Amino acid sequence: MVSLALSQISTIYKDAAGIAGNIFAFGLFVSPMPTFRRIIRNKSTEQFSGFPTYLHNPVHNIHRESKKVFGLFAIVVAGSLHISDLSARRICIGFLSGAALISMFASPLLIIKLVIRTRSVEFMPFYLSLSTFLMSTAFFLYGIFNFDPFIYVPNGIGAILGIVQLALFFYYKNTSGEASREPLLVTYT
Repeated sequence: MVSLALSQISTIYKDAAGIAGNIFAFGLFVSPMPTFRRIIRNKSTEQFSGFPTYLHNPVHNIHRESKKVFGLFAIVVAGSLHISDLSARRICIGFLSGAALISMFASPLLIIKLVIRTRSVEFMPFYLSLSTFLMSTAFFLYGIFNFDPFIYVPNGIGAILGIVQLALFFYYKNTSGEASREPLLVTYT
């Protein structure tokens, strides 16, 4: 009777963490919208990382990048299907997924040098950092509850990196004038 109740409570925690992770993942997906609006309004990517290539020629670059992503996905799927041992296949795909997640969580940290140099968080969006932290923390808990290191290790690293981003944001937010959202580059029309 007690073990059944504990099992039900454990299932509730697992489900709650999974649902929260998916909700926060949606938040992560929409968090760059203010940045996109600013770039479109100012007609400049300013010093936002990663946008100049895509905004310069979006249709051409999106098709080219989607071909690369699809090609890489096809290689991973075909390669994993050639691994007959299911345990080895799970480990291989788990490590690839973990590496991809860690690189995704670490990518906003590339802007740290600019944040420290300018003592400004203007180009490190708060909502992106917050949603990264919330999503990775929720999936970290989901992985812990399911005893799955391929979920809790990369998301645990993501939670730590999210804390670093938020700490930087709060440390430099008072010196940045981030609330004004004025562009660094002036454009004349």
